[in-house]
Amino acid sequence: MRGASGISAVGFGGNGLVTTGLAAELERWTAQHGPVTIGLAGAGQMGTDLVVQVALMPGVRIGAVSEIDPQLAIDAALMAGHARDSIVSASTAQAIDRAIEAGKIAVTEDYHALCASGHIDVVIDATGSPNIGTLVSLEAMRNGKHVVLLSVEADITIGRFLKQEARKAGVVLTGAAGDEPAATVELIGFAQSLGFEIVCAGKAKNNAFKPDAVPDEFAEEAKARNMNPRMLVEFVDGSKTMVEMTALANATGLVPDVPGMHGPKADRDDLAQVLCTKEDGGILSRSGVVDFTLGKGVAPGVFCIVKPRHPRVLERMADLKVGPGPCFALIRPYHLTSLEVPLSAVRAVLHKRPDMEVLDHPVAECTAVAKRDLRPGDVLGKIGEYDYRGYTMGWRDARDSFALPLGLAEKARVLKPVKAGEPLTYENCAPDEALIVTQMRRRLDQADAQYLAA
Repeated sequence: MRGASGISAVGFGGNGLVTTGLAAELERWTAQHGPVTIGLAGAGQMGTDLVVQVALMPGVRIGAVSEIDPQLAIDAALMAGHARDSIVSASTAQAIDRAIEAGKIAVTEDYHALCASGHIDVVIDATGSPNIGTLVSLEAMRNGKHVVLLSVEADITIGRFLKQEARKAGVVLTGAAGDEPAATVELIGFAQSLGFEIVCAGKAKNNAFKPDAVPDEFAEEAKARNMNPRMLVEFVDGSKTMVEMTALANATGLVPDVPGMHGPKADRDDLAQVLCTKEDGGILSRSGVVDFTLGKGVAPGVFCIVKPRHPRVLERMADLKVGPGPCFALIRPYHLTSLEVPLSAVRAVLHKRPDMEVLDHPVAECTAVAKRDLRPGDVLGKIGEYDYRGYTMGWRDARDSFALPLGLAEKARVLKPVKAGEPLTYENCAPDEALIVTQMRRRLDQADAQYLAA
């Protein structure tokens, strides 16, 4: 099969296999409507992966990429196998449409043009910035486009506001398949459909846990892994885990059992005997929580600890070698990050429903904790740099302590001295009011205050 770009692509069939599931649905859709056309915002590491992956998928294409450094988008398209003459610059929505009609991929510096293109079905935000991701998402919705939000930081900060805007626009706003929160939601839905009690769900941390990590320490490792050192540190200092588990909590109602979660070193074989209630021999004070493990044998996967509601089912689970009980670990031993993301775009278009979305009420908050001593007048850098890290709390505890949401920490100005290890709050830090994400979060907080006062 040859895609619109002219490069070779895998067909729906092949090797005598019958097309099934989502692939079969997409085959029928393509026959009637043509391929699902994606507009991509951002061509960094994740965006490049997406451009390459989509080029290998039948029934899906990248129509345009918006990127402030156009060469990054061009390089991504070339890496994916697009011929250089099939990659064109476009500064308007009309020019993007003409490029797509000609079977080419458009590159633009203007996300407004991308979002306004009539041939774009769905926009994927891969900018990596909560603020820019918010702007892209709002512009896409204004133009009637479905949105796949890769910025989990934006989701945990103003996800409820974006959800409201998506509803008004009649479009789908979804979290991204392939990331741990959405992968865990899949497991939870499976377990719930079987009637299991959900005791705990979460992820296994895929690298060392060093809360005070800074980019300088990991520059060599990042280079060897073709990563930005800051991005690597987001994982090492635990910020990504805290962000992801906050998103999972806010999408499911699972709560952090304790601030920061437990994060035990529970291996695959004993995970269900550790992340279960004290009544069942574990460490949790209650059932229905979100957490993570530092143990072996689960990473890079996700898990859902379940408890059967009948002794016969418990007996069968043990007989099937799922574990000794009374709680059992259902484990998805992988998540494919950006490689799975196009599936969320496809499902948004075909099914008109999200893979994962925030609840209408808050459950957890990812706050910020100082990595170093901060002085009045300091302007904070980005997540994964030198100033702060993420820390998951229950939403009400965070609100009562005036904790500063992690998504508002970048460009915040320090008002009072803060010692390393102390929380950032609205009393010792002032978020940047010029950022759209700050303004939207303030609206949410005001609405929540009215709700709590009622």
